[in-house]
Amino acid sequence: MTIETIHTPRLLLQGFSPQAMNELFTQYPKAEIQRILGHRSEEAYQTDLYKHQNGFSSYNRSFLLFLLTHKTDNRIIGRCGIHNWNKDHRRAEIGYVMEDESYRNAGLMSEAVAAILEYGFNELKLHRIEALVGVNNIPSLRIMEKFEFIQEGLLREHTIQSDGYEDSIFFSKLTHEHRK
Repeated sequence: MTIETIHTPRLLLQGFSPQAMNELFTQYPKAEIQRILGHRSEEAYQTDLYKHQNGFSSYNRSFLLFLLTHKTDNRIIGRCGIHNWNKDHRRAEIGYVMEDESYRNAGLMSEAVAAILEYGFNELKLHRIEALVGVNNIPSLRIMEKFEFIQEGLLREHTIQSDGYEDSIFFSKLTHEHRK
């Protein structure tokens, strides 16, 4: 199984393509899949299994999921990567989640996002990286500001949350904006 690897000062990012994920789910036992992907619950495993069973990518979309492993304790603490990757148009959406709350507010997600932006623009030759952020997701809004993403619009009642629908703010960053 081929895995892309990115090193940052405090993190190891291990990237899984749709092909690697399919290989994982067809050739490894459940316990090994859970260990490799750092699942903390049966629900997390079932979510990835559902994605495997229903197709990780479509004819013109793909993804590259990076597991974030903290170098000091070798624990998988979150995920960051690109999805809705349209290779024909050289654009993708960035997504991220810090799954281990004890690592929040330490600048680790900023470190991971910086690495994914570099990888996306330089290695994958993306022209545009997009992000959708809930209007109440203050930490993610700060990341968009820190990396100088441009706000392009608002998607009304875009996602379902526990208390109803939430709007999403649509951001983008172009390759020439990243390089300046």
